[in-house]
Order: sequence, then C-alpha cells, then structure tokens
Amino acid sequence: MAAETKSGSQEYEKHPYRLTVDHLVSNLGVNLEQGLSPAQVSQLRSKYGENKLEGEGGVKWYAVLFKQISNAMILVLLLALALSYGVSDYVEGGVITAVVIGNVIIGFVQEFQAEKKMDSLRALSSPTASVLRNGNIESIPSIEVVPGDIILIKTGDTIPADMRLFESMNLECDEKILTGEAVPVAKVPDADFTDSSELECGVGDRINMAYSSSTVTKGRGRGICVFTGMYTEIGKIAQSMQGVKRKPNRSMSRKKHGSLQPVKGATLRTWDGIGKFLGLTVGTPLQIKLSKLAYTLFGCAILLAIIVFAVHKFVVTSEVAIYAISTGIAIIPESLIAVLTITFVTGMTQMRRRKVLTRKLSALEALGGITNICSDKTGTLTQGQMTVRKAWVPGVGIYTVSNSEDPSNPTQGQITIGPAKGKAQMDAEKAARQEHFDTQRSAAALKFELPPGRSEKEASKNNHDEKFVDESEEYTTMVPELEELLRSAALCNLATVRLNEQEGKWQTTGDPTEVALQVFAYRFDKGKKILEQQEGWKQIYEYPFDSTVKRMSVVYTSPSGQTIVFIKGAVERILDLCDTFGIGGEQKQMTDAIKDSIYEQMSLLADQGLRVLALATKTWDGEFADGTKRDDVESGLTLLGLAGLYDPPRLETKDAVRECTNAGIKVHMLTGDHPGTATAIGKEVGIIPRDFSTLSREVADSLVKTAAEFDGMTDEQIDAMPELPLVIARCAPHTKTRMIEALHRRKAYAAMTGDGVNDGPSLQAADVGIAMGMAGSDVAKGASDIVLTDDNFASIVNAIEEGRRMFDNIQKFVLHLLTSNVGEVVLLIFGLGFRDRNSLSVFPLSPLQILWINMITSGPPAFGLGLEKAVFNIMSRPPHNTKTGVFSWQIITDMIVYGTIMGTVTLMTFVIVVYGVGNGDLGHECNKTFSDSCETVFRARSAVFALLTWTILISAWEIKSIRRSMFSLTPNSNSKFPFFKDVYGNKFLFYAVVVGAVIVFPCIYIPGFNDKVFKQKPITWEWALAVGGLVVFVVGMESWKFVKRSTGWFAADEEPPAGRKSGGLLDLRQGFFSFAKSMSRTASFNKAETRGTQASAAV
Repeated sequence: MAAETKSGSQEYEKHPYRLTVDHLVSNLGVNLEQGLSPAQVSQLRSKYGENKLEGEGGVKWYAVLFKQISNAMILVLLLALALSYGVSDYVEGGVITAVVIGNVIIGFVQEFQAEKKMDSLRALSSPTASVLRNGNIESIPSIEVVPGDIILIKTGDTIPADMRLFESMNLECDEKILTGEAVPVAKVPDADFTDSSELECGVGDRINMAYSSSTVTKGRGRGICVFTGMYTEIGKIAQSMQGVKRKPNRSMSRKKHGSLQPVKGATLRTWDGIGKFLGLTVGTPLQIKLSKLAYTLFGCAILLAIIVFAVHKFVVTSEVAIYAISTGIAIIPESLIAVLTITFVTGMTQMRRRKVLTRKLSALEALGGITNICSDKTGTLTQGQMTVRKAWVPGVGIYTVSNSEDPSNPTQGQITIGPAKGKAQMDAEKAARQEHFDTQRSAAALKFELPPGRSEKEASKNNHDEKFVDESEEYTTMVPELEELLRSAALCNLATVRLNEQEGKWQTTGDPTEVALQVFAYRFDKGKKILEQQEGWKQIYEYPFDSTVKRMSVVYTSPSGQTIVFIKGAVERILDLCDTFGIGGEQKQMTDAIKDSIYEQMSLLADQGLRVLALATKTWDGEFADGTKRDDVESGLTLLGLAGLYDPPRLETKDAVRECTNAGIKVHMLTGDHPGTATAIGKEVGIIPRDFSTLSREVADSLVKTAAEFDGMTDEQIDAMPELPLVIARCAPHTKTRMIEALHRRKAYAAMTGDGVNDGPSLQAADVGIAMGMAGSDVAKGASDIVLTDDNFASIVNAIEEGRRMFDNIQKFVLHLLTSNVGEVVLLIFGLGFRDRNSLSVFPLSPLQILWINMITSGPPAFGLGLEKAVFNIMSRPPHNTKTGVFSWQIITDMIVYGTIMGTVTLMTFVIVVYGVGNGDLGHECNKTFSDSCETVFRARSAVFALLTWTILISAWEIKSIRRSMFSLTPNSNSKFPFFKDVYGNKFLFYAVVVGAVIVFPCIYIPGFNDKVFKQKPITWEWALAVGGLVVFVVGMESWKFVKRSTGWFAADEEPPAGRKSGGLLDLRQGFFSFAKSMSRTASFNKAETRGTQASAAV
C-alpha cells in the first residue's frame, strides 16, 4: 500500500476516486487479467484482517450468562438455596450453592462455545463476493475480501467492499444507506476527479467508486477493492448504523400516537425485555416452545410445593420446606435448553459437511416437515454444464456438435451439418426405421418394443442399409448466415473463454448458458474477444437479461461504422419481435406459416431435452443515444436462427427424486425453459412419467403447464385440479409465488429454490426458502433460510434427511428427560404418604440425590441422544406433522407410561426395603441427619438412588428407537444378538451410560459423602432389588413397545407414505417411472473441474 502510516492501515496518497486505475494497479501490485495470487491474498489478509465491521454480529458473553441465570432450573435452585440457608441446613445450602455456580459455569461455557460455532457457520452463508484470483472467478464470503482484489458485481449483488471501478455496463447502485438518496447512482469508471478535493466531491458524487453494503440495481461492473472493514465509508458511520430496531407499537411518542402511547409502549417494551430475558420471545419456534415448557414446569413445581404444604396442613417446618424443594427440583429438566442448543450446532455442522449452509435456525426444525419441493432446473436438477448441441440456421440447415466431453473446450468435438427436417418427415423416418428393425431382428416378424431412443441409436450404426444412412456431413466452410448467428451468440454475451497456457486448461467465466454460446462461437474462431480485438467491434450499450421479458440485447458499432443490435432470448419472446428472417439476399418476410415452421423446429429440439434460444439482429439507423427505450431497440428484428443447448441431468438427481417419493415428498420443477425441454428433462429425472397413457386425462393434463396457463387460472380453478403441476415451463417469479400459495391452500409444507433478484418474494413465502450458493444473488440469499453451496438438488434431500434426524433426536432427548422427571414426581408425590414419628413426610430421595440424578445422570445421555445417527427408515416415512411438532401424542403417551413405570418400580423398592424387610419405622428427622433410627430409611434411599439412576440410563438406550426393541434396533441384522453393536454405535451415549452406572457405587460407599450429602448408607442385599427393578423396568418398556407394534398404535408416524389415490387420480411414484438415462458421460461430480480442463493437442 502506498503512503501507509501504520501497519494494517489502508491509506493512499490521494483518495482512490482521484487516482487513475493504472496508478492503483501499480501501487497495489495487482494484475487486472489474473487478479491476486494465493500468496498475495494470504499476505494481505494477515496484514489487514477480515473485511467486517467492529462489533458486527458475534455472540455477547453477558447475554449467554444472563440466559443461564434465567434458566427455570436455576430459579428453582436459587429458591432451594434460600430455603436451605433459611432453615440453617448449611451442608445442603453449600452443596446447592456449588451446584448453582457449577451449573451456570458449565452451561455458560458449553452454550458460549456453541453460539460461537453457530456464528461461524452462519458467517458462511453471509453475502458472498465474486473475485478474480489467479485467473479464476471465485465466489468467497465477503469477509474474506482483501484490498487489491478484483471484484465482479452484477444486478442483485451486495457490494462487499469499497471499490474503484474500471469497467461497467449500465451499472447503477442503490446507495441510500450512505447518502439517503433513493435514486440509484449511475456509475462512470472513466470519470476524472484528479483535480477535485474530497470536500468538494461528496460520497454520492464519486461515480467511479462503488461502496460497501450498497446494492447493484442494474448492470454489471468490475473494480479494484481499495477499502475493507472499518476503512470503508459504511465503516466510518458504523456506530450510527447499529441503532436498535424496535417492534411495532413500541414508540413512546405522545405526539405521533396519542396520549396513551407512552404507557402502551412502556408496557410492551417491558414485556419484550422480560420475554427476552426468559427466552420466551427470542429464538426458534422450538426453542421458545421448550422455554415455555420449562416455565410451565416451574409453575408445576410451585403447585407441587403447595401440595406438599397442604398435606402437612400448611405447617411449614424446615423438613416440609426441604421436601417441597425436592419435588420442585424433580420436575424441572434443567439441561433441556442446553441440549437443544448443542444439537442445533451439531446439526448445522453436519449440514455444512453435506453442502448446506443454515441461515436461520428455524429451518433446521422445518426441514423435516417438508411435503413438497419446488425446484429450479438449470444447475440444480441438472449439472449446469451447458453445451450447444445443435444450431438451426434458416436456409442452411442444422449444425450439430458431437463427441465433446468438456463444455469449456472449443477445440474438442466434431461439427457436422445436415438438413433441417419437419416433424412429419422425422416421424415417418422413425416409423420406417422401426419397421426395418422389427423385420431384421426377428425372422418370425415378431414385433419388439424397444426402449425409447434405442431404435434411432441402433439405426445410426447400421449404415449398410442406404435407406437409413445419416444425411449429415462434416463442417468445412463458413457461410454468411452462420457467421452472423455466431456474432450474435458471441457479442450478446457476458461470458469469457480463455486458454490458460501455463496449466494447459480452458477456463471460462459467466453464466452456463452464455458460456455454452461463447464456446460455440470459439469453435469457429468467432469468439467475443476475437471479434472485439481483431475485427474491431465495439460495444456501446447493453440491455441486461430480464426475467420478465426473457431476453438480452447489446448495441455494437461494427468495423464499418454501422450500429448493430444483437438480441438473444426465449424463442416465443424473440419471434414476436421479428419482421424478417435470414440475411442478405436470403432475407425474407416473417409470416404465420414461417413462424409455425420455426416453432416446429423449436419443438423438435426441445423434445430432445435441449434448451432452445433464439438469436436475432437489427441494424440501427442513425446515431444511438444512451437511454433509448428498450422497446424501441427490441423491435423490427431479423431472426438469425435457433441454438439448442443441452444441460445433462446430474447423475444423482434421479436417485434423489426417488428418495423424495419414498419419504412422502413430491417434487415440482419450475423452470424458464420451453415446455418441450422441461418435459424431456422432467421425464429423464423421473419427476413425470414417460408414458402418460396410464393416467386419467384430467391428471395427465395437470402434470405439465406453462406459466401462462397456470397464471391464467383463478385460485378456484387451481384448487379444483386433481394435482398441482409437477412441471411448470416458462416460469416467471410471480408463478413461483402462486405455486407456494396453491400448496399452502392444500395444507402442504413447501420448500422453494431461487437464485435471482426477483425470487425473493417466493423464497420468503415458502416454508423453507433455499438459495443457490454458486449462482444465487445476494438478494436471494438474504431472503432464504438455507443456502446450497453446490446448487445441487441432492443436497436439498440431504438437508431434509439431516432435518429429520435432528427432529428425531430432539424428540428422543425430550422424551428421555421428561420421562425421568415424571418418574421422580410419581415417586415423591406418593412418597408423601411415608410419615415418620413426627408425622412428617420422609422423602424417598433427598434433594441432593435428585440434583445429582437430574444434572449428572440425565444430562450426558440426553446429549448422547442428540448425537444419534439417522434411523434406518428416516427417508421411508412421511414428513412429521409441523403443527404438533416434537410433542406428538406418541411422545406424550410414552412419557407418561415410561415415567409411571419408573416411578412405580422405585417406589416399590422403597416400600420393600422399609416395610417388607424392615419394620416400617421411618425414624426421627431422617430428612435432616442420620441417626440409628434412620438406618432403614437411608439404606432404602440408596436402593432407590441406584435403581432410579440405572433406569434413567438404560432408558436412553431404549429410547434410541421409539418403537423397536432395544435388542433389535437394526432390522435385517445378520447378528444373532446385535444389542452390543447397536448400543456401541453411539460411543458418547455408550460411555455416558456406562460411566453413569458405575458412579453409583462411590456415591453410595464413600463415607461422609453418602450420609452427610446424599443422606444414604451403604447397602448389601438391596442391590438385588435394584437389579430386579431394572429388569422389571426394561420388561415394562419392551412390553409397551410391543403393544404399540402389535396394535398399530401411533404407526402413522412411522409407516411408509400411503399410496396415492387410484382410479384415475394421481398414482405417481416419482423417480420410479423408468431407469435414469443420462445423455452425458461426464459425471456431475466433475463440476469443479469444468472450468479448467486439459486443452486439446490441436491448440
């Protein structure tokens, strides 16, 4: 950096807007064509740090600490602490004090680390920047941008740092966050401010700069990063941007909202503060629900204390108070929220490994309930590696590219030209070829039904029969009609193609569609760089692609000085604007008959699974003026031809669609492609059947719709359809929103993918918005819940599977924790009947025993259940009910049944020791201290403590499956006794159970600790009762599971999705219609290499 005053500062001799680009390039040592090298990036990052504002985001330690203190369990313990000291029980008070401090510290450390981990994972899904590094375009988190980076921006992007522009096309930025001006600022990279001062030229007037946090509203551009982090303009006013955003009706202004507003505002603000402190108004729906549960249980604890007082006729002695404390402690699952937080973090980490970034925690809960996925096609269901397979040129024929494995390499493959045939001619040839085959394949003239496409494929190999010889011939010479089409393809294009001579690889940048067209032009030595630098074409204006009009136009000056307009876009949109077709002497007027023949060619290409684009041109009369209306430019066009691009389906898409069907999820494809292309790809990946004849007419007609047809229907007509469309072609942003609304009216829980600026409304309307990490705009990412880092449909299915796993595990540890609470409450409430010589209740478990069990015994297994792997049938059952959520009737019933069994066996153990073997004497003041009269009670507590600990621990293994036996967790296992293998599969849970079980012995046998703290004594024969009670408990749980399986109770939650309605309605099994057939031999996992493949030896 020039003129630095201290290490890490970002200073220049003049402000960058006053410097020339060449001067900046020289000072920063950056190459505009290559960008920074990895070594430079590493050096600059260590020097200047991360590109973020001070105090931006991050978890606040004091907020986590307050959250721990406001935990319902801590409030109960603090009450117990006060009562213990109040009745002069200093041992118990001291232990509870240590427990409170220890619990707060441990909870604080665990949750603080979890929140920091969550923050780092969220940062991965923050706005990204496209930068040029080492000759390649990379998409990186904005936080990683360094001064000197070459940044590429386009419509919808959030600018990651302050940058000095050196190239732009119709670039306008919304800078109201800096200037307050709502009108976007048009950028001019060549603007000269050399002689101006910073005081004379304000931020909004520096039109050769683009500023961090502003958004691109129009056009595209490139620039050099000059300031990052707190050195940016937004960094300088960061403090003013960190104001508190209040909810509605929180104003204290009497003038604006009336005389009662201060009271109303103060009340709502107070409620917000209390709710935030208690976790009742912030967090995910599940976190809020569990916080409400915790405080509901806190209320129950107070009710139980009142019951204890009532049993003792409200004569509240120290012993009665301690017993009330015990019941209060017993009912609160103190580790519930902590386990949930850590489960969320592990879930986010697993999502990251499976190419999914979580922006909102609520998405983790929602993913498991998805019933419908509305997905884009290009790059999601398909590989996003487009190649031009065919090009139709009027009056010339069809050019075909074959044997090209690398989409980036223009020197690879073979080009042939053949005549353009109509549909009738192709159908006749197909029928004749089929008849010829049937005759040749069977001497008995048996008719073989070959799979679709096989007859054509085999016919091409049998060239011995002249009747079926391919009429195509190898391309040899350029013709004017093709040359003009190639100019349009190359110049109306933002993609770049270059050979990296050092690595011997072809590298491309840009949208896959434009890359394919640019590579096609390079095959004929008519690439954009060649035309501009060698032939003298110069761009003067651009109308970027607009999803509403589905076309793009550029205006160029030709070498001869003429002004020429080149247009590309959807065939229907371009054809309506064409008056003529062909060039030169072959140019003819466009008629309805000609349009029909062109549409027929388009359909023939689309039926082959090709995405068809039209290319057109127009000669502009006179001088072209900036700001000319788009409609004036895009009219009176001349059609040059059609290009058919093939984007092969991802190899894993078919299996992913099939997996969705098994999981009760329906897949819809919403694409901007032609209906023929969309239908062909939909059939290939299994979204729709290849043969509609097995379906009723109503269903068949509803499967594929165009956006015009769908949007032209009323809500009532859409709701009357037997099924919503599985494929919508020529889809517009508004169509996506209507589709989500239609799904919601059918009570569906829908996910929607999106990547464009206009996809924000549909992503927000969906229950789960899914943005594309590679191709998506920052606007789309900002509106989404999750982001796919690989833009792969299979990653959506992975996310759903992970969401279901998390939901299952949350249900499991909630059931585990609440089961133990129910068991303890049953034990203590019935224990009120155990009266000593003073008619005071003797508790079967001391308060500190309960504390130990709740915190030491229950906590670790609950964490272990949160780490459980996905169960065998996780993707072969229907989505969970999003309304009932975690607390389904099965979970509630299991909690009551298991808790009752647990409470009963521990209660009976106490009864047997005291009344069966003992004489029934409950001693004197055995709740306070040990005496000879308390020997039986203390031994009974030891037996109950051991049994309750073991039942809680073993229940964690039992709850590994809600319905299956603990001894047969894995179906179809080859092992005769798979128990040990199954329980050892989750090592954390295994050792939590084993260690917890062993710790019982020192708790009972360590002198002083056992009688002074836990109020229990060593036992001998009572171990048999503990072991026997454990066996009874396991038998009880197994019996209840057997009853559920045999009667089918709650089976709807676990069974595979029911078959669709038959009898003419939809009986579709998506993904099972036929075997997947990929038209590409390139594996989709090679996507990362498609921008740099080995150059042909011909280069």
